Amino acid sequence: MKKKFVLFIAVIFTLAMVSSAYAGKCPQPRKTKSAPGGIAKKDNTGKANKANGEKLYQKKAKPMACKMCHGAKGGGDGKLGKALKPSPRDFTCKKTMKKVSAGQMYWIIKNGSKGTGMAPMKLKDKEIWDVIKYIREDLM
Repeated sequence: MKKKFVLFIAVIFTLAMVSSAYAGKCPQPRKTKSAPGGIAKKDNTGKANKANGEKLYQKKAKPMACKMCHGAKGGGDGKLGKALKPSPRDFTCKKTMKKVSAGQMYWIIKNGSKGTGMAPMKLKDKEIWDVIKYIREDLM
């Protein structure tokens, strides 16, 4: 039992060290596929509700709040995100985020991102646009 506990602690420590090596890199290289068709060019943030987007990001999104992985301030440093490889997207990295369109963000939130810890979120389309508006106006 003691050996298993020590092994468990060693694994957690190793994961933390590896993830911290990737955290904070800006720009963040990714190989995420582009959204299909005209979705990448779509932008419905003009009609979105930023206050609702903040509530969803910070507390209410399903299956879990965005901040759990991306961090409360969007730095990719959330509690659960520290164990992910690649690390969650850092929305505060302007060099990276200027290349990510609102439509691409919509596609990733709706469908997840293969090869990362980003799972599809169980949100209505309007709620996704609310979250994107919050990220783009308050975190980026």
